[in-house]
Order: sequence, then structure tokens, then C-alpha cells
Amino acid sequence: QVQLEESGGGLVQPGGSLRLSCAASGSIFSINIMSYHRQAPGKQRELVALISNGDIVNYADSVKGRFTISRDNTKNTVYLQMNSLKPEDTAVYYCYAMVVTTDHHFKDYWGKGILVTVSS
Repeated sequence: QVQLEESGGGLVQPGGSLRLSCAASGSIFSINIMSYHRQAPGKQRELVALISNGDIVNYADSVKGRFTISRDNTKNTVYLQMNSLKPEDTAVYYCYAMVVTTDHHFKDYWGKGILVTVSS
């Protein structure tokens, strides 16, 4: 089994910054893609940013230039640095990992989600 533990959410004023972290642990051989998704009230879950194991990144248009995704493969951890936050960034943020397990199966794992609230 693999667990994803998220941290770093909370309340921030518009224009502020937060850094989310997601650490994967368990029966991990390697991790291909790691990403963050978010779901605002009444809306569908959407991709925010992803990073491959080759450090290829992709961002939603709404966060380009404001958010930066990175990863530390030695710690099986992905980070999302969020700057210039806007009220419309308010959502539950979910971490995702495409894991190759120690028995060499590809499996998808999701974190439980962490709330980010941008409000004055």
C-alpha cells in the first residue's frame, strides 16, 4: 500500500502565498507522475499542475506564472508553491501520484485533500 500525506494548506489573504507538500510512503519502487488537482464548491475537480519523473511540468492556464510545482525524488515528495493567490483559488487541493509499486504494478493514488482558503 501507498499513502499520500498532504500538508501546508490554510487561510491566506489575496496576494499571499502558500506552499503545499505531499509525501508518498509505502510500497514504492518509483513514482512516474505527481500532480495537484483542486475542487472548488459546486465545481468539478480540475488539474492544477503536474510533474513527471523527468521534471516535465504542465500547468492549468489559470495558475501559470503564479504556481510552481517541483519534486524531491529522494523524499518521494511533491511541492506546490502558490503565489499571488486569488479568491478563486479557494478549493480543496488533492495530491495524486502514479506509482510503480515494489511488485512492479502501476497504481494511482490520491491524497485525502487539503483546504486552501483565499479570503480577506
